[in-house]
Amino acid sequence: EMLYAREWAEASKVCPKCGFHARLTISDRVALLLDANSWQELDPDLRPTDPLGFAPAGRPSYAEKLATESLDSGQSEAAAYGRGTLDGLPVSLAILDMGYFAGTLGSVVGEKIARAFELGIAERRAVIVVSASGGARQQEGVVALIQMAKTAAAVQALGAARLPFISILTDPTLGGVTASFATLGDCIIAEPGAVIGFAGPRIIEQTTGEKLPPGAQTAEFQLRHGMVDQVVARRDQKAIIARLIRLFSHATQPAQDPTASASTPHGEPRVVATAGVQ
Repeated sequence: EMLYAREWAEASKVCPKCGFHARLTISDRVALLLDANSWQELDPDLRPTDPLGFAPAGRPSYAEKLATESLDSGQSEAAAYGRGTLDGLPVSLAILDMGYFAGTLGSVVGEKIARAFELGIAERRAVIVVSASGGARQQEGVVALIQMAKTAAAVQALGAARLPFISILTDPTLGGVTASFATLGDCIIAEPGAVIGFAGPRIIEQTTGEKLPPGAQTAEFQLRHGMVDQVVARRDQKAIIARLIRLFSHATQPAQDPTASASTPHGEPRVVATAGVQ
């Protein structure tokens, strides 16, 4: 069937027929999660350098690829972070975008993630990180790998400050991102059908010569094996996250008219699946 662009946008790039969740840009994700006009991006001009002078023979150098990625995507890096409100709750939000260098974790991405946690601590905000990444950025070598430890330490500092961290895993979340901050959330939410793992399916097949069973490394597979807490449809994420933050923060919600939910467009927020709940 034909799906018009306006319907596609209004559905947050989720197919109304089959429920397929397409990838979102940073601006798409901000519009989905945050209250209108509340987003304030911080440090947008942080840009990566070429610490190793990475220039493989016969192929574009890292510096050349950075320039091309910026031109093609209109972004300076694969991540953005800042402050905003979600259902009136103050949050620090960081978002990774597959549209720039496959969302890979390099020095600037790691720095922005760490600063998102520092912002949360300084301003007593819950932290939300939306991951979409192919892993650590190989062109930065050990500089990229150290971002795994750096971001994990930032998560630990937030926990010591007794502030909640909600991690949202989208398609795909792989490699060093999965092996660091993305799987350290107080609550880990995944989007339906997202590929989540360490080595991707193609890498595993090329390395071992074996194919993964159907459905392996999907969000639903990870839920069944206890690696994520909930699989939540995109349209319900904002309401679910607001409830989680209030729960973690021991906040009380004002009494509501029990008939009010009947008039909402989608009714009560729906969790697609939750670990341990049938």
